[in-house]
Amino acid sequence: MIRTIIWFIYFWLDFLFKIPNLYYAKKLKKDNKDNELEIYLNKISKKWSNNLLKLAGIKVKVVGMENIPEDENVLFVSNHQSNFDIPILLGSLNKRVSFIAKEEIKKMPFIGEWMEIQNCVFIERDDPRQAVRAINKGAKFIENGQAMVIFPEGTRSVDGNLNEFKAGSFKLAVKSKAKIIPITINGSIKAMRKGTLLIKPTEVVLTISKPIVIDKNERDTSLMRDLVVAEIEKNLRGE
Repeated sequence: MIRTIIWFIYFWLDFLFKIPNLYYAKKLKKDNKDNELEIYLNKISKKWSNNLLKLAGIKVKVVGMENIPEDENVLFVSNHQSNFDIPILLGSLNKRVSFIAKEEIKKMPFIGEWMEIQNCVFIERDDPRQAVRAINKGAKFIENGQAMVIFPEGTRSVDGNLNEFKAGSFKLAVKSKAKIIPITINGSIKAMRKGTLLIKPTEVVLTISKPIVIDKNERDTSLMRDLVVAEIEKNLRGE
């Protein structure tokens, strides 16, 4: 319990102390200093994520980093076990990534602003028109070289097993013609289970699978979903 209290105090104080950093990042974006902004955001997000993981007592083992292509557009498709999945991905991947996130997160103090400057896209799942606009926006980011992460389950797993993957999530890959890279997060559920805020130290294995190359004329999102689900389930079983 003491670890949890300390972690949450640090989490919010860190956001307060980073207000000057946020405004500096906004200035870089306003001045169209894209390269400087990219370097700055990568530095900030890596440090933020790794500090949170260290304070929580979470150790991450990464398998398959070599499967991430250096100069190609990619969409990371991941399972979702815990609130720690975002810092785990930010701190572990060798690319700066942005996320497709629920619209509610945009309203959270400071967090929403940081996510916007990071090119995250907020989606309202109950509004089909807004969801289409969000997918189109995310596809544009990917086409411009921004790596993105999507959690097709839409919510965290309660037991570590996969929830249903929404085939519609893969429209992002169709629109952007990006390579799909399945990511398996195994063990983060032990750090903070859905329905509780209690933090427990644990070890997490992050498995990056080989890219799934989609033919530019392929439109079957159900096929894409089934291929990714099969890969992630295999990794969860440790095969």
